[in-house]
Order: sequence, then structure tokens, then C-alpha cells
Amino acid sequence: MQQQANAIIQTLKSRGLRVTPQRFAVYANLLSRADHPTVEQILTDLNKDFPVSSQATIYSSLQTLREAGLVREVLLEEGVSRYDANVEPHHHFCCRQCGAIEDIAWNTFQCVELKSLRPGLCGETYEVTVQGLCDRCTN
Repeated sequence: MQQQANAIIQTLKSRGLRVTPQRFAVYANLLSRADHPTVEQILTDLNKDFPVSSQATIYSSLQTLREAGLVREVLLEEGVSRYDANVEPHHHFCCRQCGAIEDIAWNTFQCVELKSLRPGLCGETYEVTVQGLCDRCTN
């Protein structure tokens, strides 16, 4: 446990961030989960045992972590920002019935040819979102 805490502190410091209890808690929370939570879900999780964080604090911490390249904002549905500590390139699967979100390895799909876009468009990045039913919902 202490080793993981030290690793988080070192990661934050290596990105030039001051280690505040709020940043530490938000980053540790995101590292411990794979469900791509919303701000509200992070807030609920952090305040479960002892209410100490506000929504504004969570937003501020997430913005700082995002600017440092430690967290990414994921927009998988209209109007809902989710957050992910996995900043390596990857895609997502979203279950349309239960809402489960799962990472898909980057190399799962054939390479998308950004050069195939119409003249005048200069694509730089892409991400695939697959929507359907997860194995729990199809059984």
C-alpha cells in the first residue's frame, strides 16, 4: 500500500505537480478502477468514508492531472465527461444496455488510414468507440 502511494507521489512530482491530498486522492481513485467514472462517481467514491471533497475540487484536480498528461477525458456519450488514468492509446466498448465501459487494445483494429480523408482534411488522431451488448447483457 505504501509502495503504491509512493509511486503515485513520485509520478505527480515527476510531472511538476505539487502533491495535494485532493490530487493524490483523485489520481489514486482513477488508477484503481477501469470503469471510466464521471466527476460525480469520483466524488461519491472519495466521500464515502469521510466527506472532504467538493465537486469543484474534483474538477480542478482532474483538469490539473489532464494538463499534466496523467488523465484523459473520455466522451463516450453526449454531454457526459468520463475520466481515465490509462493515457496509452486505446479504444472503448460501451454496452448500450447496462452502460458498462471496457478498454479495447489499440491494435485490435486494422490501422485507420487518415490519409484517406478528403483533400483539405488533415487527420491527426482517432479513437474507435464500439457500441453494442456486453456478455452479461447478451446472456
